[in-house]
Amino acid sequence: MTQAQQAGEGKFDLHTHTQASDGMNAPAENVRLAKEKGLAGLAITDHDTVAGIAEAREAGERLSLAVVPGVEISTRAGGKDIHVLGYFLNDRDGLLLERLERLRAVREERNEKIIANLQKLGIPITLQEVKDGLSRPLRPDESVGRPHIADALVRKGAAKDMRDAFDRYLAEGKPGYASQPRIGPEEAMEWIREAGGAPVLAHPGLYGDDDLVRKILENGKPAGIEVYHSDHGPDEEKRYMAMAEQFGLIATGGSDYHGVRQGVVFHGDLGSRTAPPGTVERLKSAALAGRAQ
Repeated sequence: MTQAQQAGEGKFDLHTHTQASDGMNAPAENVRLAKEKGLAGLAITDHDTVAGIAEAREAGERLSLAVVPGVEISTRAGGKDIHVLGYFLNDRDGLLLERLERLRAVREERNEKIIANLQKLGIPITLQEVKDGLSRPLRPDESVGRPHIADALVRKGAAKDMRDAFDRYLAEGKPGYASQPRIGPEEAMEWIREAGGAPVLAHPGLYGDDDLVRKILENGKPAGIEVYHSDHGPDEEKRYMAMAEQFGLIATGGSDYHGVRQGVVFHGDLGSRTAPPGTVERLKSAALAGRAQ
């Protein structure tokens, strides 16, 4: 990063996904879009994998755009799927890579359950069909997510678009949804710290349970909380900014960009939500401080 970027100048989207998990774009394409939109940088935060970081980092060097190495770890608490973001971790850490591989195996088991649930609803769909829809072979360190399954449902005419697929089948509590036993968010935060990174609780407004959010913050002691997100309105931003101040946390922000499917951007367009000035420097300092302990 340049000195200006380290000082917090310029805008950073700290939540983007690539083809390494359930995004539509190659990592280099996310970097190109960030440059095109006038951002100073972005984070690559794929689900349970760091496979897209190397390509994004190379593209960032080529385009003079800062790339923050990150991840989004899937966890479970209070009967809900909870996501934990990690920033400035060592994406080559052997123990982290082993742990993420185990999480992807759990994700594959969950996908098989989702497919079975959809078949029980009379929808003729297979996991191989979902994977074939990617039009490219999956790498061993990549994984299929619910957006890929939603894509397949739209192609089969079982849903009119991505949102409809989630609203009718794939969202938590819907008939196609399934979950597997996962690690807790506090353990994920510890994994991130052990890999030299700064953990952040992702999109707390999606959990619908602020008491649970506070419990996770108290027990997990993350470095930050994602205040600005595509699915957060002004009320959520105000509420979670107050929570960040209460717990002494870094307020982060990002679009949760997954690319364009059937002409629709999911969740938000790249750069539509960004982190407050100085956030990147604070996250990097938090990561360095954790390594020094």
